[in-house]
Amino acid sequence: MDNFQMDKQSLLEMKANKHTLARGAEDFDKVYGLGYEVGHADWSPYPRVNKLRQTFLDRPYEIDVERLRLVTQAYKAHETTPRILQCAYAFENILLNSTIHIYDEDLILGEIAAPAKASPIYPEFSVDWIIDEILNSPFEERSNDQFYIRNDEDRAEILELCEYWKGKSANEIITAHLDDDQKKGSHMGEKVFQTNNYHFAGIGHFAMDFKKLMTLGYDGVLEQTKAAFAKLSKQDPDFCEKRDYYKSTIISLKAAKKYIARYAKLAEDMAKNEIESKRKQELQEMSTNCYQIAGGAPQTFWQAAQLFNFAVTLTQIEGNGHSISYGRMDQWLYPFYEKDMKQQNVTKAFILEVIEVLYVKMNNPTKLKDKGTVKVRNGRGFGGESLTIGGIDTNGQDATNDLTMLILEASVHTRMMNPWVCLRLHENTPYELKIKTIECIRAGYGHPKLFNDGPAIKAMLSKGVTLEEARDYAVVGCVEPTVPGKEHGWLDAGYVNTAKMMEMVINGGRILAGPNAGKQLGPDTGSLETYKTFEEVLESVDKQFAYWCDQLCSCLNVTDKIHRMIKPTPYISAFFDGCIESGKDMTNGGVKYNGTAPQAAGIATCADSLSTIKKLVFKDKKYTGKELLDAVKDNWDGHEKLYALVNSSKIPHFGNDIDEADELFTFMFECYCRHIKGRKNPRGGKFSPGVYTVNANVGMGLYTNATLDGRKNEEPISDNMGPVHTAGGSHDIHGPTAIVNSVTKVDHSLATNGTLLNLRFPEDAVSGVEGRDILVSFIDEYVAKQGMHVQFNIMSSEKMRAAQKNPEMYADMLVRVAGYSAYFVELGKPLQDDLIHRTELRF
Repeated sequence: MDNFQMDKQSLLEMKANKHTLARGAEDFDKVYGLGYEVGHADWSPYPRVNKLRQTFLDRPYEIDVERLRLVTQAYKAHETTPRILQCAYAFENILLNSTIHIYDEDLILGEIAAPAKASPIYPEFSVDWIIDEILNSPFEERSNDQFYIRNDEDRAEILELCEYWKGKSANEIITAHLDDDQKKGSHMGEKVFQTNNYHFAGIGHFAMDFKKLMTLGYDGVLEQTKAAFAKLSKQDPDFCEKRDYYKSTIISLKAAKKYIARYAKLAEDMAKNEIESKRKQELQEMSTNCYQIAGGAPQTFWQAAQLFNFAVTLTQIEGNGHSISYGRMDQWLYPFYEKDMKQQNVTKAFILEVIEVLYVKMNNPTKLKDKGTVKVRNGRGFGGESLTIGGIDTNGQDATNDLTMLILEASVHTRMMNPWVCLRLHENTPYELKIKTIECIRAGYGHPKLFNDGPAIKAMLSKGVTLEEARDYAVVGCVEPTVPGKEHGWLDAGYVNTAKMMEMVINGGRILAGPNAGKQLGPDTGSLETYKTFEEVLESVDKQFAYWCDQLCSCLNVTDKIHRMIKPTPYISAFFDGCIESGKDMTNGGVKYNGTAPQAAGIATCADSLSTIKKLVFKDKKYTGKELLDAVKDNWDGHEKLYALVNSSKIPHFGNDIDEADELFTFMFECYCRHIKGRKNPRGGKFSPGVYTVNANVGMGLYTNATLDGRKNEEPISDNMGPVHTAGGSHDIHGPTAIVNSVTKVDHSLATNGTLLNLRFPEDAVSGVEGRDILVSFIDEYVAKQGMHVQFNIMSSEKMRAAQKNPEMYADMLVRVAGYSAYFVELGKPLQDDLIHRTELRF
């Protein structure tokens, strides 16, 4: 049991800090329930939203052939055209010819050139796996993340069209450019690191400049492009490349305008045939909205929300990148809210309903992924659609406003996977906002996740951005801070399995066990049979990390260059500072700030493994290095006494506020960051380290031999910044305060690509006013200690086990997996089990 309690003086001070400048539609301390409720009533106060939500849940996940057909037509018609223009013509062909839909109850229009919840196909990146899985591993027969092809005609057409793309896709070209040393440790080899995200899909992981779009509209951005093009001189040595960039941007922006006008006309035509008066008026207003934003800037909140949805879905149509995030929505959308409210054009209730309809809409885009990826990382959505609220403004003052509160209320009313709401906290965050946040968290659907402005801004500054830009950071993907519209950070670039590196450390660079046991994979930097001192072990860690980071980063630089060659993105580039000005697409380094950001997994696994070695071999001298090595080679079989010892509190473990153990975690954390940070990439930027796994620790564990933290073959490695939990028991035993104390001994700002901490409490541990206030104070302490990120599951192991047994009763039960929430019953069983086995904490 944890002894953390909130003293009365702290509570009084917190309540005295209340202010009433920002108000939602409901009381700030309204209780929204405690955890998931089986057989719950509708959560939203708006019948429309509840209908849209249920319609989404009832729709099947399908594969749509239309984008594949249209993009193939365009590429065939322009085979000798420069690639960036090919991309623009393909984008145009899709927007002018794809089937568009307006669904019942819609207030916000626009999909991703496919029906709602249907996934398009992006052959520009990879097709071999699509062909293979249709023929040999049908998408509909997967154990999880199933997709359905509508009929045999579609199936045959997909196979036929994919044949054209053989030898032309990014994955094939990237693979051809990698050498054997790069491949052997990658997803194509022993999976020391995995870079397949950007072999099989677009880059994404950015937030565009929504303020620019909302201010200028498409017409304004188009005029900027034309003006820059007019100034281009043939004396410029890059004239041809810049000319093609400007032409492709103009084609793309004009196509976007025509696409939105198509929706305006469809809504207009449907209104003429609509009998019901209320729906007729809604269709007319949606038509008016679309005609306005097809070129001009939005004039109302509803129009701004509509333009936002088009802007994002057009980005997904063009590039296929995941984690296309929404920036600081409570900031860039606020002027439209303020104007409408001052002019009394709408009610706050209508504003909230529009936000909730938009939220449901955000869940429609889906993304087909290969079976290897879904085995490692579940999820059929695009993923990573983070929406940032709160925090400080560019002057350092609290930025909370009415929309901050309304956005939270919409989240708790809809309780869906998307958007991934991210709340920025700082030392002066208003009391009301904290309470509203905690009530959302206690409702048990996993949102919002929390970010600390202190270390996040410090991390941004170390990347070289200005103070004003750093204060305006937004979160993309799971936990990655970025400057909206100014940074193309190539975040989520690759996953590094540090536990596999540790395998090289203890076994002379050789594979420990399995069919390739004894194979030399990394450099021989010593083994447990040869080390004379613990310092030699640490030196070996440093050498192995240096070697494998060389391999990883060189792979990513190859991938970066191939994306520039194969898939420029002129549409989205227009909404990033620097591209129009320089005449360079974002894949060519046109954005103001450029980066590449892979992340480390399994840091605690490595730290506790080091602790085992230090304690048993060099400190107590109870076991030899060879005895430990033999135990993991044997998967702990026949070494039961040692296995129990390693999983016991007799070994200092990370997460218990034990300096000796926490210092080893800090060593591993800093070692990874040091070997990644500052390396150069092909776009003129630098590499940026992150320390998080999302849920990849489960998939990575399937390919990782037993480890000296007491983990057996195929068990998950440690998740994110969290302590180890193995089948032998959780290594953190002193409660949440001890975890926080351990985690915050690290300087989180060194991980400029973010950190992630999962914590789980059963419902009764945070119940009542007392439980609420203790959780608020706990978060305040985490912020004060400079942790960068934390998120909560309010759910007992018992409830998750019940959902495993009776999934039909828990169909819409969301759980916080890592940087995102997902429907528990749709997750693969290994990931479900990992969530269940995470330590259940109590204060």
